[in-house]
Amino acid sequence: MTSPGEARLPVRGPEDDPRLAELFAKGLNGPDGRPLNIFGTLGNHPDLLRRWLVFAAHVLSKNTLNPRDRELLILRTGWNCRSRYEWGQHVVIARECGISDAEIERVKAGPSADGWSADDQLLLTAADELHTTSSLGDATWAGLARHLSTEQVLDLVATVGNYHLVAMFLNSTRVELDAGVPTVEMPTVERPPVTS
Repeated sequence: MTSPGEARLPVRGPEDDPRLAELFAKGLNGPDGRPLNIFGTLGNHPDLLRRWLVFAAHVLSKNTLNPRDRELLILRTGWNCRSRYEWGQHVVIARECGISDAEIERVKAGPSADGWSADDQLLLTAADELHTTSSLGDATWAGLARHLSTEQVLDLVATVGNYHLVAMFLNSTRVELDAGVPTVEMPTVERPPVTS
């Protein structure tokens, strides 16, 4: 199992940089009124945070996919990337979208697990293919194209891609979980040896 380790960057707030006040006023705060740790951590680079938020807002709130489909993709991506923060935050959001705890648990097993509808299985297969090959296979593309609009297929790719980037930020900076977010132990990621 992976250990999250100690956070590598501080969580910053508006008191640390006036540029963050405007950004955090746009709803980036948790229930306690403080910025969520991911945003506070990315607040160490306010210009990057500002520009990334435009794309991230599209993926999370202007996406043409329905919320359930979006969250299944994000959960599978978080699991594939071994991102405990991404997984935990989106467990909370997935529940709000009507995804059951049994389905959330089944996401860990992937598209081959018993109990998925054909549409859900296709979504999870797409997430896995994008994770492992950075592309959708012909059969997956054709299956998605039968059920989704072109815009939705592009949003699917954007969703998985964005949350890969998010996982890289989260895992590299070791962002701590926010209060009230469930934790999970992630399987160990086999890392290739470093060569010079």
